[in-house]
Amino acid sequence: MSLLIIIPAFLVTIGILVTVHEFGHYWVARRLGVKVLRFSVGFGKPLWTRVSKDADRVEYVIAALPLGGYVKMLDEREFDENTQIPEKELHRAFNRQVLWKRAAIVFAGPLANFLLAIAVYALTFVLGVDTFRPVVEVRKDTPAALAGFQTGDTLTAINGEAVTSWDDLHMLLIEDYLTSPRLEISVTTPEGNNVQRVLDLGDKPMFKDETDFLNKAGLGLWMRGIGIAGVLEGSAAAQAGLQAGDKVLSVGGTAPQSVQDFIQIIQQHAEQTIALQIRRGDNDVSINVTPQSKDLDGKTVGSLGANVGAYMTDAVRAELAFTQRYGVFDALWLGMVKTKQMSVVTLKLMGRMLTGEVALKNISGPVTIAQFAGTTASIGLGAFLGFLAIVSISLGVLNLLPIPMLDGGHLMYYLVEWVKGSPVSAEVEAVGLRIGMALIGCLMVLALYNDFMRLMN
Repeated sequence: MSLLIIIPAFLVTIGILVTVHEFGHYWVARRLGVKVLRFSVGFGKPLWTRVSKDADRVEYVIAALPLGGYVKMLDEREFDENTQIPEKELHRAFNRQVLWKRAAIVFAGPLANFLLAIAVYALTFVLGVDTFRPVVEVRKDTPAALAGFQTGDTLTAINGEAVTSWDDLHMLLIEDYLTSPRLEISVTTPEGNNVQRVLDLGDKPMFKDETDFLNKAGLGLWMRGIGIAGVLEGSAAAQAGLQAGDKVLSVGGTAPQSVQDFIQIIQQHAEQTIALQIRRGDNDVSINVTPQSKDLDGKTVGSLGANVGAYMTDAVRAELAFTQRYGVFDALWLGMVKTKQMSVVTLKLMGRMLTGEVALKNISGPVTIAQFAGTTASIGLGAFLGFLAIVSISLGVLNLLPIPMLDGGHLMYYLVEWVKGSPVSAEVEAVGLRIGMALIGCLMVLALYNDFMRLMN
């Protein structure tokens, strides 16, 4: 993907998230009477500065390093012995505020990120979210197949909660799995029967790597179209004349319903010639292919030597694709529901990282964020807004963790102050600051390492 898309999309994403987060601190501070000295988006050398014309002379800054920002407030602890705050302004110093005011100012930053996510989700629902009906393809020898799911099933509810779209299915499966790996799923079969099936994922490590959750469960969107993505040199596919981009219409006179059906037919015809009907561009071509024998788990099966993938046919797209669109009030409610879902899932996944159930390689840094920003921006406004909401929620949750340096660390100190009746000592804050810097530093190194490994792979 071009850097001409990635870099602007990344700067817009970070700029919006940082500005909204810091504006939360700024807005509440000013409403509660605390004097704000500087509002900075970014760190380091100022690239743009403006001073407000009111009595407070607030300095607004855009700085060179965009990965963060800060709101500097009047605070006696930040002045040396030779500098004193004028007596008439002491009551506006942050450190002189009562406990609830300080806590409200600190909490306002993460809260602003959650409110942004709600607003963005609501906007996407008002504009319309393009999605698909939850009709699944089931991969062989996976938890879904063992549970009795079949290709063509429509999933209608998970643990009693309705599923209306593919996006709902993905989110509800993860959310409910993190509560219990045993999922009760309501299904409408291709024949129109309503049945209940139990998907038990208790024995499968679902987050040990970055493989898609649904793929591990054995479920995929039933796209029905089967295509040749690549052909290995010297393989049966190459000898028969198959090419990357060919679309499989039939095998031995039968139209396979899924990639798994196609693979299974090929495996059953080792060293046997079979007729393929192929669409190549605008032309239909008949090709005879003889799958080569290979050993698979102690059995001899046929192999094409080709990369086979699914694609969505126009007919299936017309059948499954639809747009979710709601009025303003319904969209706001759904925005709150989705923000709550994402917040809970994010927090649970963070917790499971501590127990080792979720691999640390799932942590992403600025490079991965930039790539996703560019990808979603190239797809369209709806995709980019969805990405923006997810990152905003992640930023809000991360900042509420009880780690010194983060907003959650300050709130932890305020909780101690409320319990013991006096602020924590300067020595404790200094030790906490060093611990927080070490933890954040380690997290940043890990995130950058994961980014680097993703680029290498």
